[in-house]
Amino acid sequence: MSTTGGDPPLTRRQIRLIQEGAQRSMVTPPPPKPTGRAGRNLPAAIAVGLGLLAVLLASLFVREEAFVVLALAATSGALWEFARAVGTRGISVPLLPLWVGNAGILVSAYSAGPAAMLVAFFLTAGGVLVWRVLDGGGLDAVRDAGTGLLGSAYVSFLAGFAVLLLTHDNGPWLVLTLVLCAVANDTGGYIAGVLLGRHPMAPSISPKKSWEGAAGSFLLAAGVGVALATLALDAPWWLGLVLGAAAVVTATVGDLAESLLKRDLGLKDMGTLLPGHGGILDRIDSLLMTAPASYLLLTTFVG
Repeated sequence: MSTTGGDPPLTRRQIRLIQEGAQRSMVTPPPPKPTGRAGRNLPAAIAVGLGLLAVLLASLFVREEAFVVLALAATSGALWEFARAVGTRGISVPLLPLWVGNAGILVSAYSAGPAAMLVAFFLTAGGVLVWRVLDGGGLDAVRDAGTGLLGSAYVSFLAGFAVLLLTHDNGPWLVLTLVLCAVANDTGGYIAGVLLGRHPMAPSISPKKSWEGAAGSFLLAAGVGVALATLALDAPWWLGLVLGAAAVVTATVGDLAESLLKRDLGLKDMGTLLPGHGGILDRIDSLLMTAPASYLLLTTFVG
């Protein structure tokens, strides 16, 4: 031991540990996965999006009934995600009657029209309430049944308007117009938001959504709407502008509404089934809100 004062000399083991730590600090960490400024895995999102578009086109133009099956699968998955998400707050949504009612709403829309779809929705609401009360009464039953009714209205009933479009003349093109205008809104908003976004639209709900992104959404959605209206639907060009504007408003409301729900539940995504997109409900939230507006416009001014 040193007798001259100061710190004692380091042992060989301490020197070795210091050297190993210095070597580890010099190792270059692996590069992060490419997610882009929007926080998504962009290559995976593009691949999944193109795959979904291919499935949609096949279901619309090979056999129309396949689109009803596709819509049924998507909405059933979205309802499962919804029930799972609200379950994090102790809310027990009766999923089985929701699935049965979902099938009834979509099949009724395709086979019997709007009135039958509305009746199926009310029957679903009654079935969810009865199921939950029989499973155990009390105030929790009312809360759980009310949340289930919200899920049915938000997912199944709104999706029924897309199925209603399919029953009209030129139905596949009407549905494709609805979908592509909503997708153009998301794509235009993403590109413009990443490149030019400076002014947040709703920072307390969705910090990455900007007014510059909204302008990009309108430009691309209006362009897609005009192209489809004139080339595929034999409709006036101005209808494409109206469709694009309606898609921007309704799709943005749908996106913000789901973002508000996720923020309240403390979730980043509603699910993980679609890489780069999150869950099914994360992908179709804008479509659900756009469907009623597009149905009203297209059935009024086309044909």
